[in-house]
Amino acid sequence: FKSLVAPRPIGWITTVDAEGRVNLAPYSFYNGVSDSPHMVMFAAGGSYGTSPAKHSLLNAQATGEFVVNVVSEELKEAMNATAAMVDIGIDEMKLAGLDPAPSRMVRPPRVARAPAALECRLWKTIDLPGATAHRPYALVIGHVVGIYIDDRIIKDQRIDTLAFKPVGRLGYSEYTTVDNVWRMRRPE
Repeated sequence: FKSLVAPRPIGWITTVDAEGRVNLAPYSFYNGVSDSPHMVMFAAGGSYGTSPAKHSLLNAQATGEFVVNVVSEELKEAMNATAAMVDIGIDEMKLAGLDPAPSRMVRPPRVARAPAALECRLWKTIDLPGATAHRPYALVIGHVVGIYIDDRIIKDQRIDTLAFKPVGRLGYSEYTTVDNVWRMRRPE
């Protein structure tokens, strides 16, 4: 299934818990779902170590906020490091040698080196079928209230995708980067 729904962009989700501790984790079940209003979603599935659910899900529910950081090819190893299963309260951003940068509209920081980030307020979480207390699966939907874009990826007032080569997930342990772009207009 995962190999067929590919490539999937990676939402590198920053949250903070009720105590203000930073959490950073990659999600390949992530995407934009609306551009009016601007909305994104990520799906958090399963438990995580001794935690009853993924930390990103728990934190987004507790604080009502999260940030989606764009993973560039340059950051792929750091992104992978943040996928480690660590105890709640461990700062994966520090673990991966990354620096935070303050967000403007929400409390969770963004990854300073990320080429772009979407600051989100939680709109709704939806429990998915088959979710149980021991194996929660939820769709987390956020309203984008702020956007950060590194000036280095803007060319002629447009985002230059090839300037940062976003990383996507394929199946198994396979990833890809965007390195080929073409234009094609819809028929009128």
